[in-house]
Amino acid sequence: MMRLFLILTLLLSGCATAPSPQPARLGLKLAPATLGASIARQQHLKVERDGRIDELNAALEVDAEHVQLVGLAFGQRVLSLSYDGKELQSWRHVMLPAQVRAEDVLEDLQLTLWPRDAISKALPDGWSIEDDGLRRHVYMGQTLVTVIEYAAMPRWSGRVVLENLRYHYKLTIDSVPAGP
Repeated sequence: MMRLFLILTLLLSGCATAPSPQPARLGLKLAPATLGASIARQQHLKVERDGRIDELNAALEVDAEHVQLVGLAFGQRVLSLSYDGKELQSWRHVMLPAQVRAEDVLEDLQLTLWPRDAISKALPDGWSIEDDGLRRHVYMGQTLVTVIEYAAMPRWSGRVVLENLRYHYKLTIDSVPAGP
């Protein structure tokens, strides 16, 4: 969800300003089964960046075989992705900025929701992740780059607030179980 947050920020703010060069992403692509659970959630996302607040709705489903996400803005599908642990398939609205990449959305999603041990094994050299109760810290070397706060366990229930210090945005995710 870290990149999801950046992506959603870009998605909602459009291409109003030229993006500044950013360091390379982690490239995190964990198998869906490593989540260790099946979830279906409807989410309301609020992205804060550069004094601007944008909102988006999403539907997320994860099981041992697939990760599926659909992003909606103003009642229209703007992004969808499906990942089976090997291949990432995505669709994007033609008006979606080129900077919004499904790979980044998947990485943010997994960095936020997947277990620390699964993430830790896949991080590049020099990166680390720590959990402290309902708070998660991600470090690049000794530099804190992301703080994620959870309202409850499991991580996908209730509110999640992610502050990305590296890319300068804050994402608040309110999740509820999907379905009737």
